[in-house]
Amino acid sequence: MDLLEIMRSRRSVRRYTEEKISDADLKKILSAALLAPSGHAKYPCEFIVVKNRELLEKMSHCRQGVAKMLAGAAAAVVVIADKNKSETIIEDCSVAMMNMELLATSLGIGNCWIQIRTREAEDGSPSEEYLRGLLNFPENFACQSVLSLGYPATPPRARELDKLNFDKVSFRE
Repeated sequence: MDLLEIMRSRRSVRRYTEEKISDADLKKILSAALLAPSGHAKYPCEFIVVKNRELLEKMSHCRQGVAKMLAGAAAAVVVIADKNKSETIIEDCSVAMMNMELLATSLGIGNCWIQIRTREAEDGSPSEEYLRGLLNFPENFACQSVLSLGYPATPPRARELDKLNFDKVSFRE
């Protein structure tokens, strides 16, 4: 599958089968994150992989109404970054997340990006603090997002290239 086909096929998947993800495939997904570029080559991002079902269930409450899929996921990758290392942590984490999403899609693994920064958990606490309480990452680390991973219960339909809105593109020649 070429890169454009992978991008066309990448869709948010919120319902998963019971099938586990192999350690080899998880390592490939994490390799994609670690290969992501970083502003000024500071590489502030770190990744917490969660496969424990009980912990995934608790994590499913980290956002009001939108993280429920974590309870049925095979795994999740929590993306954190050291705020003291770089001023580009949001961008760096975003690029790492996108790399993971595309690599997972290329392997047939469904995924969904769950925004954590500036969001609230179901209990009304900041999502970042809720996850810090569960995962015990240091105060100098900001939690940007969580990537849920699992094999899709229903394969998503790829987007159609001929339906892209090229009115959003302008050229200066």
